Formats: sequence, structure tokens, C-alpha cells
Amino acid sequence: MPAEPSTLAAERAHLAESRAALRRMREHAQGLSADVAADWVSKQFLESLLDQRVAALADHPDTPLFFGRMDRDEDGPPDLPAVMYVGRRHVHDGPEGRPLVLDWRAPVSRAFYQAGPSDPMGWRLRRRFGFEGGELTAFEDEPLDQGDRGGPGPSRILTREIERPRTGPMRDIVATIQPEQDVLVRADLPRTVCVQGAPGTGKTAVGLHRAAYLLFTHRERLSRSGVLIVGPNRAFLAYIAAVLPALGEVRVDQATIDDLLGAPSGEEPAAVSALKGDARMARVLRKALWAHVRKPEEGLVVTRGASRYRLADHEVRELTAALRGTTRYGSGRAALAQRLAHQILVRMEQRGEAPDDRVQDQVARSRPVKTLLDQVWPKVTPEQVLHRLLSDAEFLRAAAKGVLDEDEQAALLWARPARSHRSARWTAADRALLDELADLTERTASIGHLVLDEAQDLSAMQLRALGRRCGTGSATVLGDLAQGTTAWSARSWAEVLTHLGQEGEVTELTLGFRVPGTVLDYAARLLPHVAPGLERPRSLRLGAGALEVRQVPDLVAGAVAAAREALERPGSVGLIVPDAEAAAHAAALEEAGLAPTVLSADSDGSGRLLVIPATLAKGLEYDHVVVAGPAAIVAAEPRGLARLYVVLTRAVTSLTVLHRGDLPAELSA
Repeated sequence: MPAEPSTLAAERAHLAESRAALRRMREHAQGLSADVAADWVSKQFLESLLDQRVAALADHPDTPLFFGRMDRDEDGPPDLPAVMYVGRRHVHDGPEGRPLVLDWRAPVSRAFYQAGPSDPMGWRLRRRFGFEGGELTAFEDEPLDQGDRGGPGPSRILTREIERPRTGPMRDIVATIQPEQDVLVRADLPRTVCVQGAPGTGKTAVGLHRAAYLLFTHRERLSRSGVLIVGPNRAFLAYIAAVLPALGEVRVDQATIDDLLGAPSGEEPAAVSALKGDARMARVLRKALWAHVRKPEEGLVVTRGASRYRLADHEVRELTAALRGTTRYGSGRAALAQRLAHQILVRMEQRGEAPDDRVQDQVARSRPVKTLLDQVWPKVTPEQVLHRLLSDAEFLRAAAKGVLDEDEQAALLWARPARSHRSARWTAADRALLDELADLTERTASIGHLVLDEAQDLSAMQLRALGRRCGTGSATVLGDLAQGTTAWSARSWAEVLTHLGQEGEVTELTLGFRVPGTVLDYAARLLPHVAPGLERPRSLRLGAGALEVRQVPDLVAGAVAAAREALERPGSVGLIVPDAEAAAHAAALEEAGLAPTVLSADSDGSGRLLVIPATLAKGLEYDHVVVAGPAAIVAAEPRGLARLYVVLTRAVTSLTVLHRGDLPAELSA
């Protein structure tokens, strides 16, 4: 609706009052002192909490403090406020804490997303606000008390916010969350949520906003156990990094799988990586580790003073057998030492002595016990075990018997083994195997909640590694089976959840809000070839004129021309090319004076014009996308059609596809 001057002025006054109140809240937090703490440790902890509180209260001038308002129905529940402003964080004023803005995560704010004419939930009016930068410029009212007689139609403000051009990192979508997304965001902490989301459906945003919601709702619990977001690469994490701080959440860890398991230092064929990523490797690794526990051949003799105490070899075997395979390897070794020592104490008591726990610890650490442990239950590291497994054919044969066939065993063996585990060059797949061995040795610590994006691209062994990190918590699992581009990409979400060790319902999001309809329909031509079981996605936006397929005599020159045209329009521009051709395209753009930035796995993706290697495009969005050489993108890797599907669905406003020869046959209508 047109912005009435008097109403608009009143709403602007409320915004100014809210910003002033937030500033006072931050000044108050800055004035608090940790000197009241009783000791140094408590003081450091309190200072950290106060610093986080101050950071969470930071005002972002270009980000509206509130984006919506709800007016209560006269007959609505009296416990509801008469007027409620909904925003990114709670803002109050005065000593009595008069609320000026309610946090979107508060239970009462749920109505802003869920209320409708068929169920107004006690409210009569929903008002959305339009902003330019941080300035309130318009509002739009939606009556909720008129039943199903029809409303004003799609919200123009909501549509403009979804389509608003962007440069730089991802924004939060808190002002545009849809009812089906809100249900997922507000799922309770114990529940694991799995979202199969077509491109542009907001699955990543759902995961980030669920993390913010859970931190708000279960702050004390999650401040102890932690929340971790895992993304496919550093460029993706840089792209999403601004979302949670904008919502007032600054205590969330972000990592890639390499950050958690260790960066690879070696490479190997994809088929070998796929085999190492197979869940069967968990059985092989378990057998390989426990093969180091040997049958005792001798008993134990411990001398204390003038006395000698003996355990027969069969007693040592019984103690070892009782522990073997029933506990983790490292704790089993420690437990065997204690059990051996306990039996020595029994012998001492039988002779009339009265040893205590200190004596048992001394015996457990004695040289005879250590010598026996080294023979029977030796210390080993994950690296030692895996090095032996991949370089010793006989050892691998014993560990893989009944699990892997001879050809698979041969594929795993190193052609030229490293001299020792210290000089071995571990691949990304090896890192997951080492993590499995580490957990078999000592238990992996668990966090409270894991948000896992692009989960379809992880191997079973990588998923097991992540599952251990939320073994006592829950997870939000996000991805798109159609965008699986690795040799080991998952074929079903049930498979992913099984490897994670989680149980949860799978929700499929098929209505896109970001990708124009013409673009999504064009990319969906590939779906029968990459994920035939998925429902064809739909877009909320028709996107007339958003797609252009252009044949050019020279791809590099054509890309320069298309990029120049895109730069004449507002928003970010992404030129997506085969990895091997990124440097040539960047040089041509530079020579043309267009100042591109080449996206790398470790870059933050800043800049208005980016050259994006196709393998890094997943999870990213740009207002205008130019794809140069779709056939070469398909030919570059075994699952090239899935990669092309990813590449074609990165556009928010327009997509230009440049090709010199024939397009991939699968793109034919």
C-alpha cells in the first residue's frame, strides 16, 4: 500500500526510538565490570561473556532493527501485546524493560510467519516494512481478520526483498521466512532435521536460522556443548559468515571437513577415494586395530621389597580376552593395567597385607606391567595402523577378509609405500580413516548441534566422522541429491542419516524463491539424468527474460562481452567457467579493464565481478551469472552433468549461457 505520511512518520519514530534504546543497552553492557568475580578464572570467563554480549548488541546501520509488526485482534487472547514489532533481536527501553522490538525467535513472534486469514492466531493485521539501507521507506498491510475472502495478493515488499540485488556475502532471510521454512527453523533441539532442497529454496538459510533459533531457545545448554556449522569449502563459509552475527549470534564455530579431519597432503584416483569412503572400511579398520592385541604367552611377576607376586599366563589371557573389543583401544590398555594391578593386590591381601588404591596405581605403572602391556596391548597411533594397512598386503588381507574382495584390496595398497607413517602423504579419504581409528582408540567429543550443508557430497566415512561429533546431540542436514558431484555422492537421505547415526524426517523443499522460473526450468532438464527420483522444482518468480542461451565464436571474448553487459545492471556478477580455464578468463577480463576477482577455495569471495571455477560454485549465489562452456564443464569430471546442474542454478536475476559448439544433449528440450 502507499506509505501514508503520518503513519510512515510514526513508524520511523519508533525505529529511531528502538535504535536509541539498543545503543543504551550496548552502553550499559560496556559499563559492566568483571571485577566482581571471585577468582581469576571466573573473571576471565565473565569478561568473555560480557565481550560477547557487547558484540551481540552491535547495531548495523544498513540492517533494519525490525521488519514487521502485528496488531492484536480486539477479541484476541489478552496475554498478547496490543502491538508487536518483530525484528532480528530483542530491544527494550527503561528500567522496566518495555519491549520495543521482539526477537523473531521468541514464541510469540511465530505468528508473524504462521498467521493467516484461515488461522489469524489472535491477530488482526500483519504489516511488513520496506527499507532502503537502514531507512524505513514503505509499509504494506495484510488483514488477517477477513477469513478466506481473499487478501491483497502476493506481498510486493516481500517479493522485492527476495529479489533485491546483492553484492558480497549472504544475507539473513529473517524478513522473508516462509511458513514451511519456519516449521523447520523452529524444530526443537532433540530433533534431527534433514532438508532435501532444490536450488533457491533457502535450505542453507533454514539451517543457519535454525542454529540461531536453537541458540536463543537453549542458550545455556548450547553455550556449554556448542554449535558447529560444516560447509564444503572456505569460500562457502566466508559467503555465509555474516548471517549469524547479523542475528546477534557470535558464538558459532564454522569449519570445513578438512578443518575437522586435517587437510590432505596427497592425492589419489577418485575410484580409490570412493573405496576408502565406503562404510565397509569401518569394519576393516576395527579388525586392523584390534589385531595389535596379541595372546599373552607369559604370566606377570611383580616384585615389591622382598616379596614377589605372580599371575599365571592363563590369568593374563582371561583378563585380556575380557577387555578385547569391548572398549576403546586406548582405554582398554589402561583398564588392563588396572586389572592386572588389582589381581596383584589380591595376592598381597592373601598374604595379610593391606594395600590401598595408591599401591594399585603404583603397580599399574610398574615396569613389569608396562613391559607386559607393550607385548600384549601395545600403544599404537592411528597413523601407524593405517600406514601398515595400506603398505602390508598380508596385514590388509587379514583385516579385510570377508569384507573386501581381492581387487579392492589391491586397489587400496600403496604402489610405493612411504617409509613410515611420519612421511606418509595422506589424502582426504585417508583423513576420514584416521579419524575413525582415532575414535576407536579414544572417544571423540560431541557437540550440542551440528549444521551440515551440502551433505550429499560426503562419503560414508566422512559422515561417520561428523556423526561422532554430534553423537550426543542433534543435527540439521542440508543438501540436494541432484547436486551430488563426488564419486561417492549419496543416493538417498536415509543412507546419509544412517551413516551420521541420526534419526530424522526428510523434508523436501521444491518451491524456489531465489532462482527465476525460466532458469530453474532450463536447469531441470538435467534432473532425469542426475536425480530421476526427485520432484521437479518450481519457482515463485516467473523470471521472464531472465535466461539467454548464446552461441559465440570465441568463449573468452564472449564472456568478456556478457560480463560487461551484466555489470551495467545492479548486483553481483559471477562468471562460472571450467576450472582449467579460470586463469584465461580472468586475464581477459583484466585486460578489458573489468577488474575481476578469481574465487579460490580459501578466498572470501569479495568483489562485484568474480571468476568462479565450476567446482567452487556450489552453495553460492550471484545476481547475474554467465556460464561459459557448459560442454567443457560436463566433460571435466565423471558427474559433470550434476556439476552443470549446480552451475546453472546460481543465478538470482539473470543467467547467460555461452557455448561455441553443441550444447550437452541433455539440455535439449
